[in-house]
Amino acid sequence: MADPIHQFEIKKLFTIGNIGGHEIAFTNSALFMVISVGLISALVIGSTSGRGLVPGRLQSVAELSYEFVANTIRSTAGTEGMKFFPLVFSLFMFILVANVIGLVPYTFTVTSHIIVTVSLALLVFVTVLVYGFWKNGLKFLKLFVPSGIPIYILPLIVFIEVLSFLSRPVSHSIRLFANMLAGHITLKVFASFVTMLAGFGIAGWIGAALPLALVVALTALELLVAFLQAYVFTILTCIYLNDAIHPGH
Repeated sequence: MADPIHQFEIKKLFTIGNIGGHEIAFTNSALFMVISVGLISALVIGSTSGRGLVPGRLQSVAELSYEFVANTIRSTAGTEGMKFFPLVFSLFMFILVANVIGLVPYTFTVTSHIIVTVSLALLVFVTVLVYGFWKNGLKFLKLFVPSGIPIYILPLIVFIEVLSFLSRPVSHSIRLFANMLAGHITLKVFASFVTMLAGFGIAGWIGAALPLALVVALTALELLVAFLQAYVFTILTCIYLNDAIHPGH
């Protein structure tokens, strides 16, 4: 059976340079990040350059993506949250495209590495902190003091709220990372069953029909998960940004 973890190995493609004795390399992970950004740019910029009154297929996809993210922001953070549209849209499209690319055989799933998902989650976390204090000053701390709480349990509630706030980058990043990692491992394991059983001749081919069907079904499920995880990451980002915009409970 093929190693299901081998697909997540980061490989150096070439060396860019050295800084402080540390090698800076261009890896397969960086390559597929560049590919993801290139595809998104081609879709958003290229498909809308004509600005046709009757949109074509690609322009329709770009416009639907825009409206989907915009409606998500308005429903969770209000119209004031639209100032963060470039950030939220970029996160949604990057995660979605990277997830879908990872389903293509012999490609690399960028979001299966926690360093990538943690970086995205920390970007959101720092943005919430900076904007929250910049806009609200010390009133941002009201986020940790819910109204209507009896004074004798207020310290415990504040501790829980602070702990919950600090754990956001952890849950935000691990949810995406774990789902993509587990899904691709499962696909690899069942695909290995197909090739292993096929080596036993005609009887093996018959027995391989079930894992092959499962691989097809799991691929369809993973395509759905690719979108859902991008959406979940995006809507959580909007909820966290709403706390920075409206810190009061």
